[in-house]
Amino acid sequence: MSVPRPLARRALALVALSTLGLAACSGGDGLPESQGSNYIEGDGTVVQFPPAERREPVEFTGTTVDGDTVDLADHRGKVVVLNTWFAGCGPCRSEAPDLQAVWEEYSGRNVQFLGINTYDSADIAASFQRRFGLTYPSVLDKDSGAAMLALRTYSPQATPTTLVLDTEGRVAARASGIVDDSTLSGMLDDAGADPAPAEAPAEAPA
Repeated sequence: MSVPRPLARRALALVALSTLGLAACSGGDGLPESQGSNYIEGDGTVVQFPPAERREPVEFTGTTVDGDTVDLADHRGKVVVLNTWFAGCGPCRSEAPDLQAVWEEYSGRNVQFLGINTYDSADIAASFQRRFGLTYPSVLDKDSGAAMLALRTYSPQATPTTLVLDTEGRVAARASGIVDDSTLSGMLDDAGADPAPAEAPAEAPA
C-alpha cells in the first residue's frame, strides 16, 4: 500500500528533526549539551544547622565512577562535602572549578569530597570529571538511588545541592544551587575542618 505524499513528507521531516536532536544532545567533548530548564535549579540559599539541631548521621554506600565501592561511614571523623550533579547541568559545570579548588585547598585538612551523580552513565560521568579536572570521587546514584534516599530529609532535589557533614556524619550546612569557593570554605571551617597550616615565617635579610 502506498503512503500518501503529505504523510510521507511529514514522516521524513520527523526523521530529520530526530536526527538533528540526536546531533545536538552532545558536545564536542563527549558531554551532553548543557540543560537550562529540564531540572530543578537551586536558589542559592545556604542553611547552617547548629550542633544541637543536627540529625542522625547520613549513611549510604555506592559505586564510584571508577568502579570502587564507597561506604560513607568510612569517612566518619572527617568533614565531608556531598555535591549532587550530572553532566548536562549548566550550574554544575559553572561551580566545578570552585569545587576542585576548595578540594585541593582542604584535602590535607581532614576533609573529604564526594560527588553524587544522579543521572549519568559511568562513561559520561568520567568525561565530565576529565573535562573539569575533578580529582575527588563521585558515586553513580542513578540506578540505586541510595544516596539521594539517605539525603531525602534535606530535600536535595535542586541540582546542584552541596551538603557539608560534620565529623560525626551529621549535616552541618546545605547550599542549594551554585556554591562559590568562599562560601564553601566557610561551611567547611564552621563544620570543623582543620585549620590551614601556618605559613613559615619569612627569613630576615642577612
